[in-house]
Amino acid sequence: MSTKHHEEALHGKSGFFKRFEKYLGEFVYGGIDGCVTTFAVVAGSVGAGLESSVIIILGFANLLADGFAMSIGAYLSTQSEKDNYQKHKQVEYWEVENLPDAERQEIREVYASKGFEGDLLEQVVDVITRDKEVWVDTMMKEELEMQEEDRSPFWIGTTTYISFITIGLIPLLIYVIDYISPLDYNLFLVASILTALGFIVIGWLKTYVNQTSPLKGILETVTLGGIAAIVAYFVGDFLERIIVG
Repeated sequence: MSTKHHEEALHGKSGFFKRFEKYLGEFVYGGIDGCVTTFAVVAGSVGAGLESSVIIILGFANLLADGFAMSIGAYLSTQSEKDNYQKHKQVEYWEVENLPDAERQEIREVYASKGFEGDLLEQVVDVITRDKEVWVDTMMKEELEMQEEDRSPFWIGTTTYISFITIGLIPLLIYVIDYISPLDYNLFLVASILTALGFIVIGWLKTYVNQTSPLKGILETVTLGGIAAIVAYFVGDFLERIIVG
């Protein structure tokens, strides 16, 4: 392979990884939420002494409904941010076109606060206000402190839903397998081990989003998932004792 083709291959991989990274945060937090909530349903059901078939029904109902609700929330939140940005951007365009002197003064004040002065300051103001797009983008960033969301709301919602279902399915897997072909295992113990592995993987991925140490990310995720499951288990057990007796 030539050097040129080798570089193109590297750039292609880098480009794909960068596109994946754009939605990694949604994948991680959707996965965490899916795994925690589904495992909590499983733990609560086991604590209440419910049959495996009921656990499967409750687990999948929670998985599909909560995942859909979370993905819709992520979509609407991102779309709202984009709409809000565009609304303020149109206002800035109007001000640049109708109040250019006032807007030039605002640019001047922004860069004066950054230490620019004299002829250099005026040159910066002239360069920025020469191009209306640059002018408006600068006002959005420096005056309103707003950054445009360049990611697709659809793919943010879709990534969240896929992650929620994919990772959230882990606690239910052993119950589904047992329903199809009965197993002679402690199902909840196996589900707990599989879920812990899921938490480890998703906690490791979280370190790429938060830029923290892998050990910290894994321990946080496993601990929070474990606490949620323990609470759900004992709540289910408590309610089963009171209601069923």
